[in-house]
Amino acid sequence: MRYLAPEKLEIIRTVEASHLPAKQTLAMIDIPSSTYYQWYARWVEGGLDALADRSPRPKSVWNRIPDEIREDVVEFALEHEDLTPRELAVKYTDERQYFVSESSAYRILKAADLITAPAHVVIRAADEFRDKTTRPNELWQTDFTYLKVIGWGWFYLSTILDDHSRYIVAWKLCTTMKASDVTETLELALEASGCDDVTVVHKPRLLSDNGSSYVAGDLADFLEDKGMDHVRGAPHHPQTQGKIERWHQTMKNRILLENYYLPGDLERQIEAFVDYYNNRRYHESLGNLTPADVYHGRGAQILSMREEIKKQTIRKRRLQHQNAAA
Repeated sequence: MRYLAPEKLEIIRTVEASHLPAKQTLAMIDIPSSTYYQWYARWVEGGLDALADRSPRPKSVWNRIPDEIREDVVEFALEHEDLTPRELAVKYTDERQYFVSESSAYRILKAADLITAPAHVVIRAADEFRDKTTRPNELWQTDFTYLKVIGWGWFYLSTILDDHSRYIVAWKLCTTMKASDVTETLELALEASGCDDVTVVHKPRLLSDNGSSYVAGDLADFLEDKGMDHVRGAPHHPQTQGKIERWHQTMKNRILLENYYLPGDLERQIEAFVDYYNNRRYHESLGNLTPADVYHGRGAQILSMREEIKKQTIRKRRLQHQNAAA
């Protein structure tokens, strides 16, 4: 059976994310080990394009990125070392007004020895929340996570995340995980979003797990008073709150690079990362938009602008090829 390049990449991601040994996972999906490792080597070497079944390359490629652009991409990458090839391609397109695809960015960085082996995190479609949202402030996900301050003990970060845009609407660093901590975080979110306004017809639904603070009567009374419905995920099925679980993982990967000795230091780092996450971090699941782009309704305009940049870039490369061939 022949697989398209995106299908091969999805198989690689599935094996990478599996908690089972690679051989066992491959046997379950009926992929020979030799085939998988050939795909993986091609992916590491050349990105998504290398996974495609292609005929031999022509001697002259009209759409080749000019050398000066390649050099500029490398310099741009050195200025933004924390960006992945995907994020780099999007940021370069936005700021330089010249389209570079993710696969091209990967190959350029690979040639310059600026790339590392890929790491994948996969959530299968069946593990996602079934009733997908269609607009901001339709459904909010909430949960606590643990963070330690040396000499002070454990603190608990309560977060309200917009399901549609992944935008962090509000957060609060707490010393407990009581219903009052949840209601205080919700108050911040309602104020920040404008949903506490009496003219708002449909208040956000709240999605949480079944922790004691979320099944408490005080929270139920608060939500009833605010006109908000409450949805709880199935026990032992954290994928229902997959987006906020992913937020916790992303945040901790950055925040926990340092030790903290004062709660205020931890709070400042969280505040800085929330600003980065909301306003500057491109999300692949959002079409390489930031959560703020989607939450504030400017996503369609940005995607349209990028498409126009891509068309202009392709025209420019075609013209350069024609002039060079003349």
